[in-house]
Amino acid sequence: MSDTSEHIVIVGAGAAGLMAARELASAGKRVTILEARDRCGGRIHPLPASEFGYPADGGAEFVHGEAPVTRDLLSKAALSVQAIEGTQRSFDGTKLSREGRDNPHEAELLAALRDLKDDLTVAEFLRRHFAGDEYAQVRHTIERMVEGYDAADPERASTLALREEWMEGGLHTQGRVVGGYGALIAFLAAECRKHGVVIRLNCEVVAIEEGATVAVRCAGGETFACDKVILTVPLPLLREIALPQAAREKAAAAADIGFGNVIKILLRFSRPWWRDRAVDLADLTFLLSDETIPVWWTQNPSEHPVLTGWFGGPRTAALAGLDRQALIDAGIDSLATIFSLSRDDLVRDLVVSEAANWAHDRFAGGAYSWATPQTRAAQEIFARADGPVLFSGEALYRGRDMGTVEAALASGRETARLILQG
Repeated sequence: MSDTSEHIVIVGAGAAGLMAARELASAGKRVTILEARDRCGGRIHPLPASEFGYPADGGAEFVHGEAPVTRDLLSKAALSVQAIEGTQRSFDGTKLSREGRDNPHEAELLAALRDLKDDLTVAEFLRRHFAGDEYAQVRHTIERMVEGYDAADPERASTLALREEWMEGGLHTQGRVVGGYGALIAFLAAECRKHGVVIRLNCEVVAIEEGATVAVRCAGGETFACDKVILTVPLPLLREIALPQAAREKAAAAADIGFGNVIKILLRFSRPWWRDRAVDLADLTFLLSDETIPVWWTQNPSEHPVLTGWFGGPRTAALAGLDRQALIDAGIDSLATIFSLSRDDLVRDLVVSEAANWAHDRFAGGAYSWATPQTRAAQEIFARADGPVLFSGEALYRGRDMGTVEAALASGRETARLILQG
């Protein structure tokens, strides 16, 4: 018979917290989730289908690669993944063209990556191996991928952690959850409640104290006594919670794990006007540029007339002073330049818009994590189960999928199983 006397408090109702709670509660543990927001999901943020015409994602959107934990959970939830289809384009400042995969220095790049034994930051790797003027395009492409896709700083990001992605050209399978990630979160929350998990929203944890039992204190003054705590909050928030000394020393290892920011803009138009600009834009998926909002994508193969803008990495700090409407304006201006349209034409077709700078979200502090050369050692420190306070989340997953929803789900499951194994 399972031991129901042990009470476990989980801080955060994002993917990691809900997954850990589901595993523990289904094994008979008594579980309470404390969530600072008024909703579950954390950095998974569903937007109203009534506004965008489908359940849009204001936060995490894509299913990257094989993602076995995610796909297994989706199967249990009777949800499916729709593969992304279409063609990628680039804007060079004057014209749109099909994004070329031909790199005259590809063989050199792959050889340098294969021969790399000791980790370097991406910036140092490029300085050592590709410093000449003839490699300018190689440096630009890699830096754009590291900053835009990984939301990372090339001066700190680990080359070894990104090597596998580069070796395959970044071409691993991508898809979207049909119904959005919000549907997966709703399934997880329902599963938790079915197994008796208590989910307390609007309950911001400010302190954890050790004594005869563990006390978890919320901003409103409410205190929860428990035997163990699992902290699943984003890395920046660890600095804001008062922790017992041993846990505080572990949390200091977060300084060796990168954490990046993303600005995301969603624009719903009355029609997919970009398809009318050129015949070869009918199957447009991703669009890359050097505009203020540099990356855009469609919902292809779905026909929703929505363009999503994306700006990731340390350069997002240049837009830190822009509010929601100013970000939307920056997105419209970027599209006007890319497609040689007037701003008025775009605004005339605009139906609904939304924008988020995730660095401004007080319960996130940014978007997701990335590896530095010191990250694996830091993750090992967090993984030690040598006290009543444990840590879990996408930043602490030691597999290749670090920084993704898959990583959050897998980390939550690992932490739960660690507790169940004693």
